[in-house]
Amino acid sequence: MTEGKKAILYLEDGTVYKGSGFGYDGEKAGEVVFNTALCGYEEILTDPSYAGQIVVMCYPHIGNYGINHRDAESYRIWVEGFIVKENSKVYSNYRAKSSLSDYMRKSRVAGLEGIDTRALVRKLRDKGSMKGIISTRDFNTASLKKKLGRHPSIVGVDLVDHVSSTGESVSSRYRPSAGKKKTVAVIDFGTKLNIIRHIKEQKAGVKVFPYGTTLRDLLKSGIKGVVLSNGPGDPAAVTRGIDLARELIEYNKRNYLPVLGICLGHQLLALAGGCSTYKLKFGHHGGNHPVKNVLTGRIEITVQNHNFCVDPRTITRDFNVTHVNLNDNTIEGIKHKRYPVISYQFHPEAGPGPHDSVYVFREFMEMISAKKK
Repeated sequence: MTEGKKAILYLEDGTVYKGSGFGYDGEKAGEVVFNTALCGYEEILTDPSYAGQIVVMCYPHIGNYGINHRDAESYRIWVEGFIVKENSKVYSNYRAKSSLSDYMRKSRVAGLEGIDTRALVRKLRDKGSMKGIISTRDFNTASLKKKLGRHPSIVGVDLVDHVSSTGESVSSRYRPSAGKKKTVAVIDFGTKLNIIRHIKEQKAGVKVFPYGTTLRDLLKSGIKGVVLSNGPGDPAAVTRGIDLARELIEYNKRNYLPVLGICLGHQLLALAGGCSTYKLKFGHHGGNHPVKNVLTGRIEITVQNHNFCVDPRTITRDFNVTHVNLNDNTIEGIKHKRYPVISYQFHPEAGPGPHDSVYVFREFMEMISAKKK
């Protein structure tokens, strides 16, 4: 057990935070980001979009309802490290199967508690996200600085290769629902299980395809629509995903195949359509981000988890902007002017978070049904 053991966080700007460790006894490095959600730590830990990152929770008391495994968004933890003000030593929930600390220890994920998380979040907000290393073994700052210097940035790195299921593992990780007239392909760039659940709730079949799938592969399977999923890291480095998005746009010039992009999938569609992306100062991570639908004027409280965004200065004539973030006016949704292609930067599937945007899946299925016979 690591609880109570001395632990340290060293940031690349030289700042040190000393506290106690929990979870895995060792060292883990990654980009340090903060999440503003009040609960849902199991979903956050298991979201593949967090690959390569150390997550700081703004809410001070974490772990009080344990881990139940039913709320997981994938088959494993993806965060490199987890930082909280207080890790609850006692958990209470009728569904709980283990403590947060035990779950992290078995998954070899390092945790840090007992530091001033408000001060850390303020630093990240003011200076931007930065690399950091958690250690329960090495407390020499010169040594930690060298280790962190060898750790790569997430910029320019294709992290999807790390999280996507392979051809052999797709069926074991995600249960296909065949036999449906309307079967949707989900391209696994690091998909959350809730995306699949919401598609199935629309009475559609689902087939999950690994990263590297081509348009030819999809067309042979007889699918009626394509979802480009969420995923981690720099979208510009996900070249095979951009290639597929470009193929899908081109295919719709003479055919009809609705496409929905979510988070990373949204960025890939924008890049394929001639737009550019850029890295945000500290990213958007949490379950309380206000977004305005510019078509209806409706305000949605959304779930967000991304470090990169579509540059509004590069939106081409082919797209209309449909949603904007009310905190910083960043682009949250685009729609192709001629083809059945829509995409959203926020997470309509939530998990954790509000359900204001689940209508996206209904509208996507209506696009599929709109195909002329």
